[in-house]
Amino acid sequence: MSSITPHYRTITDLLQSRTFSIDEYQREYKWERENIEELVHDLTSTFVRSYSEGDTPRHAADYDAYFLGSIIVTRRGNKSYLVDGQQRVTSLTLLLIHLYRQATALGLGVLSTIEPLIYSDNYGEKIFNLDIAERTPVIRALFQGEEFNPDDKEESIRTMARRYADIEDLEIADELGEGFETFIYWLLRRVGLIEIATDSDRHAYAIFETMNDRGKPLSPVDMVKAYLLAPIEDSADRASANERWKRTVLDLISWGDEPDTERDANCIKAWLRAQYAESTRERRKGAVDKDWELIGSGFHRWLRDNSARAGVGGHQQNLRMMTEEFPFFARQYLRIHDAGRTLTPGLESVFYNAHNDFTWQYTVLLAPLCVTDDEDTVRRKIEATAAYLDIWLMRRVVNYMRSGYSAVNYAMWSLCREIRRKPLDELIGILVGKLEAEDVTFEGSVTNGRGGVEDLRLNQFSKRYIYHLLARVTAHVDAGAGRADGFAHLVDRGLKNPFDIEHIWADKYERYAEQFEGRQDFDAWRNDVAALVLLPADVNRSVGDKPFEDKSAAYGKQNFYAASLTAGAYQHQPKFAQFCQSEQLPFQAYERFGKHEQEERSALLLRLVNAVWSPQRLEELKA
Repeated sequence: MSSITPHYRTITDLLQSRTFSIDEYQREYKWERENIEELVHDLTSTFVRSYSEGDTPRHAADYDAYFLGSIIVTRRGNKSYLVDGQQRVTSLTLLLIHLYRQATALGLGVLSTIEPLIYSDNYGEKIFNLDIAERTPVIRALFQGEEFNPDDKEESIRTMARRYADIEDLEIADELGEGFETFIYWLLRRVGLIEIATDSDRHAYAIFETMNDRGKPLSPVDMVKAYLLAPIEDSADRASANERWKRTVLDLISWGDEPDTERDANCIKAWLRAQYAESTRERRKGAVDKDWELIGSGFHRWLRDNSARAGVGGHQQNLRMMTEEFPFFARQYLRIHDAGRTLTPGLESVFYNAHNDFTWQYTVLLAPLCVTDDEDTVRRKIEATAAYLDIWLMRRVVNYMRSGYSAVNYAMWSLCREIRRKPLDELIGILVGKLEAEDVTFEGSVTNGRGGVEDLRLNQFSKRYIYHLLARVTAHVDAGAGRADGFAHLVDRGLKNPFDIEHIWADKYERYAEQFEGRQDFDAWRNDVAALVLLPADVNRSVGDKPFEDKSAAYGKQNFYAASLTAGAYQHQPKFAQFCQSEQLPFQAYERFGKHEQEERSALLLRLVNAVWSPQRLEELKA
């Protein structure tokens, strides 16, 4: 007779020298950036509530614990198969790899503690804890810090590479500072879950079905509906409210090509935070969760405890929320969802922010909306707020300022309060005023002493943002020269021949050594954003390590931003010439490309960036 055994496992207990597999028919790894950001935010926030400056790893034994839920495992021989839990185990593996690499870079002594949670040493061969053959190459590359191109790989591998990049963007070590090593020990010893283990596949899948089907508890969305329905006594109104709520939830979870059973809950979180959150937790030991956090962790409880603030509690109030307010904000949530996936005229900035994976935008874009707004006002408010976020975000990243989920959490709460339910013209005035008041611009930042675009270089942090910047500038120049806006095409990684970043300087230091003080100086100039363009991958490979003089002809056949380096771009191109003149843009062709030419190109790029991310975009949306 097979046994079914539940055990509480810390992360160390779960992963210490163990391996997990999954069956071929299991679904792909599908976590999105938002899921990773929420997990890391919850973990670091829970840790910070216990941590005091000066605490050592030993103090973590007395910190508050964090519970990750349950997983179901079936044993076959010497292998454990994940029946339920691969999303969390995969995400934990990615997080541990990142923490290991950061600890290595910082020279911390926790490495030997993390290693056996990532892999087992089998006679000198690394067997990773996630023992899935097709995913091993990406795990190995991430663990060893090697370049890995996931573009032509299966969905799970692409997703794993992207989520690892998202974890890097969160800059956990920088955020936690001296507490980073203590956080690692806390994570390994005070974060845990329930492992339900059996040696029978039949029992494992029966448990899974029971937990996810029969006897399934009410979801937070169901509990909100039940709470709102209770005071509605009129049978016709009650039936109408129930039907409208059900239809709205169904629209949310089944919308588009990729149904999402969590989209209804995510929509409600964004709506309640945007429209009603008045407080947020302080970042100090012992601080308690406030509106912003409570809505995120249990919006059904928050609504019940804050009914007066949300304007519910009676028959007519609840009827209105169920039949008018929720359906309205659900429609706008789906509008934002669609505009983030397809470049939509009038909502372009939503697409730009989605490409930058700015997951707070759903919440912030709902904040200025009112149920009474007409369709045109809704669109203008969404685009104006998205344009503000686009400018604000890009100003930060070109100055190497963190913009991840936790880093801007407070700023987004504050922004929602400032713009909540504001009329269109007042909204735009607030947003433009905030941009004008900031000391962080594309020229630089007084706060951190950076030089903005002129100090922006390609590195691990900046690569994704430089790609975005170059695509926006390239599309802007092409549009000015009479071509269609090609941004969506430029950033489409699903193309057979996607665009890549091309260095104008070939990686041949010895060729240019006399112009530079040393290899480091050369690398700084070569990786400067003004020395980069976007080219199709095959063209990029074909020009290879050729000097500028030999590859400029290939540039001349590409987009206008790249082609403008060559004389051909200025011949028989009246629209491009008119664009340069009307915008007073100092484009120039070059026979050679050296330091002086790059400095001129840098000045040109700064002008283009200020045009692309001009606050005037907001002014043009006024009623």
